[in-house]
Amino acid sequence: MTDTDHTPLAEPSSPREIPDAAIAVTDTEQTVMGRHLELAREVAEQVGRSLDVVRTAQDLADVLVPAFGDLAAVDLAQSVFDGDEPPKRLGGGDLHLRNAALAPTTAVWPTGIKRGNAVPPLSDHPLLRSSQHGRTVVYGRDDIIALVGGPRVAEYLLPQDVHAVMVAPLYARGLTLGTIVVWRTGRSDPFAEDEADLMKQIASRGALAIDNARRYTREHRAAVALQQSLLPPATTDTPAAETASVYLPAGGGADISGDWYDAIALPSLRLALVAGDVVGHGMAASATMGRLRAAIQTLADLELEPDELLTRISDLVQRLAAEASPHDHDIVGATCLYAVYNPITRRCAMASAGHPPPILVRPDGTTEAIEISPGPPLSLSGMPYETTIIDLEPGSVLALYTDGLIDRGADDIDDGLPQLTHALAASCRPDRPLNETGRALLADLVDEAPRDDATLLLARTRAIPAEDTAHREIPSHPAAVCEAREWAMRQLTTWGLDDLLFTTELIISELVTNAIRYGRPPVELRLIRDNVLICEVTDSSSTQPRLRRARTTDEGGRGLFLVAQLSARWGCRHGQNRKTIWSEQIIECPR
Repeated sequence: MTDTDHTPLAEPSSPREIPDAAIAVTDTEQTVMGRHLELAREVAEQVGRSLDVVRTAQDLADVLVPAFGDLAAVDLAQSVFDGDEPPKRLGGGDLHLRNAALAPTTAVWPTGIKRGNAVPPLSDHPLLRSSQHGRTVVYGRDDIIALVGGPRVAEYLLPQDVHAVMVAPLYARGLTLGTIVVWRTGRSDPFAEDEADLMKQIASRGALAIDNARRYTREHRAAVALQQSLLPPATTDTPAAETASVYLPAGGGADISGDWYDAIALPSLRLALVAGDVVGHGMAASATMGRLRAAIQTLADLELEPDELLTRISDLVQRLAAEASPHDHDIVGATCLYAVYNPITRRCAMASAGHPPPILVRPDGTTEAIEISPGPPLSLSGMPYETTIIDLEPGSVLALYTDGLIDRGADDIDDGLPQLTHALAASCRPDRPLNETGRALLADLVDEAPRDDATLLLARTRAIPAEDTAHREIPSHPAAVCEAREWAMRQLTTWGLDDLLFTTELIISELVTNAIRYGRPPVELRLIRDNVLICEVTDSSSTQPRLRRARTTDEGGRGLFLVAQLSARWGCRHGQNRKTIWSEQIIECPR
């Protein structure tokens, strides 16, 4: 073979050309993979920081634009906004979805898409069924038009220049919470297969974050409902006072604590006023508050002095702390202020367990914080509580509150008390309703989302007129029973209560006889007229009367049983070295 026979071989390609092409492909894949990893990292960092459903949905939409699409929306089942589980539904029609987030918010969205709007009914499209079964699907423009119900509706719902839409279900813990919708418009690239896989991962993470927020919303709503159900009515109207209360939970409703108030009607037209603050937040604090409020109401019916009542409540709190887990033992506690106002004597007795002092607004507008000796908080023991007694003019306003109303954050809490005192002097006017005054004070003194609960109880005092009470001292001899009956009958006739003469005569006979026979002098009889007729017999003995059923052959023991049968209610309260037996009868036609 000659040299000419050699057919020259084609010159081999340059060694650099093939590796260059491979490097170019690898760089593209690495760039796409890098973008995907960066987007996944952004979702992990940005989504789920909030426990608010709408905020979480907006964070999810924001992270997708422009990294993944030109426009994005998050639609959630209407029940998810309230913390409830979404209904299980397949097929078209009204899916009960509502828009929770749009991104970017500055974009020109079509008329039919607005944050908060309900998603219109959709056709039973095969791709919709695929999405409802948990798959991420991509719609072309024709698919979108068929899904929404025709070109006219599409103009109302589709952004301009849309050529592709990716829809991923938000699926978590077996629940379909809603959907993520991402649009690509104009000259942007169509969705690739690997992007559908990426969207599935993003939707899974976003769904868990939204479900966490939904569950928090449900628990918070339950805690707030529990708190509200445990609190008494905001206003009361009794012969002793009219009251109005306002309560603002911590965080403007985002958190709850154990603050409470109460106005408890007591026998003999008296009124107990309570303000308390339980340590901690959440359901545990609300539950403790409910237990303390129930215990105070029970002890209030026993008509204990304020210092003794707080002593017994403190014992209860210590038992609750002992029952708590070791982790929670040190956070079981409370402060409390308990006051009892008597509209007949126009005196108010109060005691404090580590609680801020009440503020008095007199009828002339002058104000002062009552000097009261605070005992230890209810979780502590070893020191006694002290009762303070003050005189109140009719028309005075007594303000009880919790420290959320005077704690100004960085400011000294001592500065908050003068601010509240000054605000009460400016707002508390005789011609202004108490509930309006309370709302105005909270608006002026408390942030929109306070760090702690803020509670305010206002009580405008009244007095029983002197002509509606009658008092008589009873000598300690049996003949005085007849004199007491005659005096009481004359008083009832003067008041026009002739229909109560017979029953009152029997009640007074029994109570006065028992006081003379078993009690110690001095003995006093008092009649009070309001919407009920109250008969009180007081003596200096601390012996507790006991209702019993007398046997047929017994000569006595029927006195209190008879009083109980003739009265609407009756009872006994103890004071210092004295006790009072009282009886109430309904006045059929009160003045």
